[in-house]
Amino acid sequence: MAMAVSQVQTLLRFLSQDAKLPLAAAMGKVNELLQAGLTCPEDISKGGIDLVQGIFTDGKVAKQVLNAATRVSKKRAASEERPGLSPQKRPKTSAYGKDDTTPFETECALALPASTASEEELANIVLITNRAPLVLAFALCVLRYTMPEQPISSRLSLSQAVVSANSRSKAVSLGLESDQSVEQECRGEGQPTIRILGRDIKVLKRWDYNPRDGQPPGEYLPVDDVLGDRLPDNSKPAPPIWGIDTGAIGRTRRSDMRGMEEKTLPIYTPQSARSYLLKSFVKAPDEDTKALSSSGRPSPARLEAEKEACVGHVLRSIDLVCRSWVSTLDADELDRLAWNWYVHVRPSVKSGVEGWGEKGLVKLSEILAFKRKS
Repeated sequence: MAMAVSQVQTLLRFLSQDAKLPLAAAMGKVNELLQAGLTCPEDISKGGIDLVQGIFTDGKVAKQVLNAATRVSKKRAASEERPGLSPQKRPKTSAYGKDDTTPFETECALALPASTASEEELANIVLITNRAPLVLAFALCVLRYTMPEQPISSRLSLSQAVVSANSRSKAVSLGLESDQSVEQECRGEGQPTIRILGRDIKVLKRWDYNPRDGQPPGEYLPVDDVLGDRLPDNSKPAPPIWGIDTGAIGRTRRSDMRGMEEKTLPIYTPQSARSYLLKSFVKAPDEDTKALSSSGRPSPARLEAEKEACVGHVLRSIDLVCRSWVSTLDADELDRLAWNWYVHVRPSVKSGVEGWGEKGLVKLSEILAFKRKS
């Protein structure tokens, strides 16, 4: 299933962003492409016009898809041959998505990498990171079970808010900030508060937002982990929420906050949280990779792909642990337990890796050790 989800996301991004097909049309062809063994732009490019036209019966559309696949494949090949070439950048979006995208498209674009590694393979993986992105990963995974109705945009925003709150608490403990300054930052007066990984987070309700707006009828893709679960009794779910950037509020004069409209409250954007997560994990070098690195630095495209794979591995490891406990714990208990897991596996300066500054090692086997024994 993880492989199918990853391939579906890859094809959807390619067809809708690179080939410029309407999302509904793209989704209608994903299954046919997978059945034909065309799982990525490179496969489509190598397939040739006859194979592609057998799926996209309109000759003009078939050529459009094939040309886009060839163009994307050539760009990737060129970036791998020229290490100085920057990887392809994703289009920028606001927290509410681009003006010409639906909420459904916005949520799908925020989907995170999925790992296909088995539990045994994960147990042999060691990553290099620092504490903040690991907090983000734990918060993101535990929210999937404690607040399953929330879409990926909300979970990313809330997780980044947890990272910020944790950093402020650490600053106070080190004497870098006073309790009073943190209290002033955390006012966010009039807004509800929720608790995630032991941190109180001020939130903004998104009353006018439905992540399923724009979703084609009869949608068959496994996207509940992106859009949020539907309630089993079909009752109206809680609205999606943002994590409010209380630090930004603290930096704004109190008089300037009066009369501020809801949508102008500073929030943690899901795009920035996703970007931070995707660049924060790398695989610890073993003997094979050390020999490979001595022959030259990997291309930016390859390095980006490796980082995305690492994110998929760590999220899958945490998810396996959370999933094993969710049937026996309520949301509050799972939240408290998840924080304890993080504390036990967080990278330490003492485990720092030469040449990586403050970053340390995270063994996925240590995360998986908290999986509930059946």
